[in-house]
Amino acid sequence: MHTSVDPSFMSRRFDFNEALTKESLIRCYRASPELFARKGNDESFGLKTPKKEKFVKRDSKAQPPVEAPYVPPKSQRTTKPISDKTIEIFEGMTVVELAKRTGKSISTLQGILTNVGEKVGTEFDPLSMEVVELIAMEVGINIKRLHSNEGSEILPRPPVVTVMGHVDHGKTSLLDALRQTSVAAKEAGGITQHLGAFVVGMTSGASITFLDTPGHAAFSAMRARGAAVTDIVVLVVAADDGVMPQTLEAMAHAKAANVPIVVAINKCDKPAANPERIRIQLASEGLMLEDMGGDVQVVEVSAMKKTGLDNLEEALLLQAEIMDLKARIDGPAHAYVVEARLDKGKGPLVTAIVKGGTLLCGQYVVVGSEWGRIRAIRDMAEKLVEKARPAMPIEIEGLKGLPRAGDDIIVVESEERARMLSAGRKKKFEKDRLIKIVEERASEEQDKKLSVGSKNKFEKDRHMKIIDERAEAQQPETSEEEPKRVEVPIIVKADVQGTVQAVTDALLNLNSPQIMLHRVIYHLLEDIGNFIVDKAPGTPETKVAGEAEVLSIFELKGRSKSKGPDVKIAGCRVIDGFVTKSGILRLLRSGEVVFEGSCESLKREKQDVDTVKKGNECGLVIHNYDDFRVGDMVQCLEQVIRKPKFVSSESGAARIEC
Repeated sequence: MHTSVDPSFMSRRFDFNEALTKESLIRCYRASPELFARKGNDESFGLKTPKKEKFVKRDSKAQPPVEAPYVPPKSQRTTKPISDKTIEIFEGMTVVELAKRTGKSISTLQGILTNVGEKVGTEFDPLSMEVVELIAMEVGINIKRLHSNEGSEILPRPPVVTVMGHVDHGKTSLLDALRQTSVAAKEAGGITQHLGAFVVGMTSGASITFLDTPGHAAFSAMRARGAAVTDIVVLVVAADDGVMPQTLEAMAHAKAANVPIVVAINKCDKPAANPERIRIQLASEGLMLEDMGGDVQVVEVSAMKKTGLDNLEEALLLQAEIMDLKARIDGPAHAYVVEARLDKGKGPLVTAIVKGGTLLCGQYVVVGSEWGRIRAIRDMAEKLVEKARPAMPIEIEGLKGLPRAGDDIIVVESEERARMLSAGRKKKFEKDRLIKIVEERASEEQDKKLSVGSKNKFEKDRHMKIIDERAEAQQPETSEEEPKRVEVPIIVKADVQGTVQAVTDALLNLNSPQIMLHRVIYHLLEDIGNFIVDKAPGTPETKVAGEAEVLSIFELKGRSKSKGPDVKIAGCRVIDGFVTKSGILRLLRSGEVVFEGSCESLKREKQDVDTVKKGNECGLVIHNYDDFRVGDMVQCLEQVIRKPKFVSSESGAARIEC
């Protein structure tokens, strides 16, 4: 059955309900029973009756105030802090997966894709790792690349061994003995100045890639990079010297990188050699040696006599066999920069070690924030090769700029992609650098304000009183001034990038942001340290120049108006240092400071003098003070400029003490 409804009737019903809803808030009126009978029909047309809210009576009683300690508001950060969040990315990652890891919406990530010029498909389309890295940089999140071995050819590879230890313990000499070369003779000052990579062919037919890292304390960062790309660490300790600071530092780097250690006790041919003492020292430092129930192998060698080298070779190959070292052979290469230098004819040259995949000549690569196309690949014998496989140290040519040691090498598919990723990394690097500078300056300003605000009120009042007294006496004022800064522009030049960074770190460790041509870093630090001490403005401070004891008190009475009022003179003997008329005099009684003021008169044998030295007697008058007593002590204070001192140790470490 079809039922029709009069439109005018419906209009009247809607108008009535609308009026009911509005008017019910301010007044009540009587409704007919027929209206409520039609309630079901109203709801069928989409109309709902307003629900009644439950009335809750509020407590009108006044609550007592809650006593709580005052908490000052936190200082607002003026800059956005550098993000410390790191996510793992991989080839073929989708927008959905990236959104989950970054915590950003899919639409936000798709908008970034459009801004970087990438084609936006569905949220399930795979993305390349460089595109994912660009997106992560835009949202301010750090990334870690994961390289999948699925579907790739996995084969055994040679181990990468890093040689570490204290300076002059024979690391380079040990490598020379293994490869029958003489690198140490070519090194300035007899020490290794930069990190090098070499392939050593063993008598057993196996090959091992060695990293020779410097032992000087200033090259800590370089040894840390070596431990990051290595499989095994050879810790060299001299049998006639023992465990030294850089030995412990090398152990810390290896443990931080979770790399197994093989100990080589060198110089066992010397008369003063004591290998057992070295074992005890290493064990006391927490190294679990194999001789004492641990898993760390110990080999006694002599680089000069070429003894024990076979045992070291067996230990390294055994450790590599236990680790079952394998790597992906095919696919894009993943490598690390060991060293970088600028050649006048070839341009930027990068020494690298391939960790996985195969690096081919002609590929576009992004190295840190630099990019380029590989023009040539050379092995350690400087022979041109077409490709490089895992654990192979090589030198590549063709980058547009000089990267930093420790940067990773990434293969990209096109020049456009390489340019885009390089520009994005440079932008992020510069942004993080500026943020760090702003945060450091803000921290310095905050510390300065706190330091000024925390001064003792008594000290402030005392200094103000002395200043007023000096103004009355019309004497020159020598108030404390803030330390001055002298900025000296320094240019550091070296043959390789890692050495530049190491020298810069060493200079920063001198506790002063303050640098000449040097071939050995010992001489560099010494000369620069003395240079800083000479150029530093120093710190103004007040020190006690001398002390005098009050032996008697004299009083001059009946003086004329032209000569001034009556005066009390303290007869003193200088017992330490000297007393000057231009200094500030501090009167002490029973060890307590009674008064401080300027010297109004200083005489010796009735003659006005400027200085009275130790052992002599004098008469002095302190401005606006005459309550002297026998036995009082008078200290003479003077303003001096304290210069910093350059301090060096036998291990090569250097610092500046302010």
